[in-house]
Amino acid sequence: MSSVAIITDTDASLPADVAARYGIQLVPINVHFGQEVLRTGIDIDDARLFARIDREGRLPTTSAPSPGQFLEAYETAFATGAEAVACFCVSSAISATYQAAVSAADLLPDRKIAVVDTQSVSMGQGFMAIAAAEAARAGASPDEVVAAGRAVAERAHVFGALATLKYLAMSGRVGHLAAGFGNLLNIKPVLTLRDGKLDLLEKVRTRSRALARVIELASEAAAGRPIARMAVLHVNVPTEAREFEAQLRAALPCPQEVIIAEMTPGLSVHTGAGLLGVALVSA
Repeated sequence: MSSVAIITDTDASLPADVAARYGIQLVPINVHFGQEVLRTGIDIDDARLFARIDREGRLPTTSAPSPGQFLEAYETAFATGAEAVACFCVSSAISATYQAAVSAADLLPDRKIAVVDTQSVSMGQGFMAIAAAEAARAGASPDEVVAAGRAVAERAHVFGALATLKYLAMSGRVGHLAAGFGNLLNIKPVLTLRDGKLDLLEKVRTRSRALARVIELASEAAAGRPIARMAVLHVNVPTEAREFEAQLRAALPCPQEVIIAEMTPGLSVHTGAGLLGVALVSA
């Protein structure tokens, strides 16, 4: 393996096969149904999450990995030959994950561990980890690996369109009456990455218009530059994600590989089923 191991958490939305291809170790975000704790990517995924939410009529809570989970990941990396670790964490604006990773690093003071607060989520974060992994494989130093990941943040953009207000109403973030009127009027909130979290950008009538707006925003973000990396984000709608990929390819100069990425439960519990979106990195 590379002398610099790359670790991130599952809020990066990295598909398991993509993480494996780049040698990136994933630390799971925890999902809590009462006293039951489920690990993202191990015990639960978006399909199982929403099947249970719809069956039980309640949302679970989520929590950051414990310092012990990060410590185990660090020790595994060093035990398998790494000389340093670069850990890219979901934005500290929405999670205690970064602090847990730092606390774990403090338990190994003699090891070289860099913990990065990506100030990003989903594949915005995931693409930072991938860039770091590519740099590590090319023989970059630990500092250069971290710099390669950080450099992606300046060129990364994330946009998404919610399919329903149902789950926001269940969370209490939108009143049930407001959600009912919103669904009646077919309102589809469009989200973007702002100040380290997914935030409401605008409200659009109808799903088709919302998705068209997401494509427009992606085009504006690229600003005429080539798109180096792209992922279609979805919550439990893989077939629609492939259809949306085709729409993106028809409208934008997409890279050869477009990753289809499940948001994963740590994020999707907050957005609800049916979300479609795009993450891109301009060249």
